[in-house]
Formats: sequence, structure tokens, C-alpha cells
Amino acid sequence: MNPIEVSHVAKSFGATQAVFDVSFAVQRGEIFGLLGPNGAGKTTTINMLCCLLKPTSGTASIMGHDILKEPFKVKELIGVTPQETTISERLNSWENLSLIGRVHGIGSKELRKRSEELLETVSLMERAKDRVGKFSGGLKRRLSLIMALVHDPDILFLDEPTLGLDPQSRRAIWDYIAELKGKKTILLTTHYLEEADILSDRVGIIDEGKIVALGTPDELKESISDRGTMIIWAENPSDKVTEGLRTRGRYAELDSASGKLKVSGKDLNFREVIDYLHSHNVIIHSATLEQPTLEDVFLRITGKELRE
Repeated sequence: MNPIEVSHVAKSFGATQAVFDVSFAVQRGEIFGLLGPNGAGKTTTINMLCCLLKPTSGTASIMGHDILKEPFKVKELIGVTPQETTISERLNSWENLSLIGRVHGIGSKELRKRSEELLETVSLMERAKDRVGKFSGGLKRRLSLIMALVHDPDILFLDEPTLGLDPQSRRAIWDYIAELKGKKTILLTTHYLEEADILSDRVGIIDEGKIVALGTPDELKESISDRGTMIIWAENPSDKVTEGLRTRGRYAELDSASGKLKVSGKDLNFREVIDYLHSHNVIIHSATLEQPTLEDVFLRITGKELRE
């Protein structure tokens, strides 16, 4: 039995279908990334798994407990960091953690111990008595994350945990989430490609409410490895030269701007492209082969760019 099993879940709001027949499983101790643009159905899916929304059809189980039949048991087993922080800005960090801990019935001594450990882990101990309303966005997200962990849940749902953060704060959150790998089962939603790539053991790409690809980041990239990409810096090749590459059949995807030439195509032949440019007296300063990225995967599957 997997800690999270989702079976043919769908959700509609009136005439609007937000999630279509979604199925996947999350293995024990892994970080599963649900990657997709805003409005793809990520938050709706998490809200159903957290028993905040009822599916229109289908169901899911959390540690063997059906989300429709045992919602209160499910809520005991999970920790949730919602997209919008739900911390009380009038309280300090200690008080916010105490509030959540008491909701989960943790005794005072144990709650104090857990709160100290968590505050130290995310470097918030020195600010523990400061009113949260004075915190930066990054500090609030750190507090929100440990509030989801104070009752030591088996499963953690992180909905866009670094949304709107500056790069330094985002990196700090990534480091902490990475430390939880293998210790907690984590479902992470994100529209940041780098975040999904760095943190996730496996990724489900969701678009317009449907899971359109599923696998490890490497597996997904390898699935489009038939299409190579070269980045060439040259002294502005003429339109005639670039059009010559385009009409060679395999290199139909070509972009040229400010001396940067991007050549993509099936079975890309590095030597053939270089020899062609040299034969037309193009001065090449550098040429590299690009490895496929999750962005390439998303673009290939959906035909859209995933913008941050």
C-alpha cells in the first residue's frame, strides 16, 4: 500500500471542470512533484486529498484511509502548508506553534521540545518571540512549514511552498524540504521548473486538469532525448545561411538573435551543423549541446511555455 493513492479523481465547479480523471500514487518517503501552470488543477487536487473539497467522482486514500469515508482520520495523519499562509500575524512563532500543537492534542512538554527543534532547524529561534506580522515573506513561509510538521505527520502536502519568495529565501526552503526526503512522504505542487527538478523524486505534469506525463525528472527528459539542441555563438550568420539550416529538414526549429543561434531537431548532428556553418564562412566563437530540461518536456507535451 502506498501512503497516497489517487484513483480517477475529478472535480467540477458547476459547468467548469477543474480536474479530469486524475490517478497517481506516491511512494513512502518520496517527494512527488505536481508540476503545472497556475490554474492547472494543482491546488484543487491537494484540497481534495486534504479533505477540504469533495471529489465530483473518484476517490483517494491516505495511509489506507479513504478521503470520503474517513476524512477526520486523514486529517490526523497529514500536515499542510497551503498556498496562502494561515499563520496568525498577531502572535509570535512560539504562540503559532503552540496553537497548532494544541489543536492536535500534543502535551505541553512534548510541544515545547518539538517547537524548539523546529525553530532551530529553520533558523527562527532568535525571532521566536517576535510578532509574526513583522516577518518577511520568507520567514513566514518557514514558520508555515514547521507549523505543518509540529505534530510529526506521516504525510506532508506543500502547495506552492516558495511562491513569491526571493531567490535566497526560496533556496533556504528548498534546503529544508530536501532534508525531509526519506523521512516524510511529501506531495509538492509547484509551477517552478527548477523546484520540481531539484526536489522531486518523481514528477506528475498536470495541464488543464489532466496528468499528461509521469516519471522521474530524468525519465521525463530522456523521453524527448531524440530532439537535441545546440547553442552557437557566432558573428551574426546571414538570414540566407540560417534559412539553409532550416530547410535541411531535421533542423526546422531554429532561432537566431544577437549572435546566438539555437538549433533544435531530431537526431541533431553536431558536426554536420558546425561544418555547414564553416562552409558558409560563419565565424563560430562557441558551440555547446544542451541537455533537455523539464521545460522542454512541458513544452513538447503541451505546446505551451510554463512561465514563472
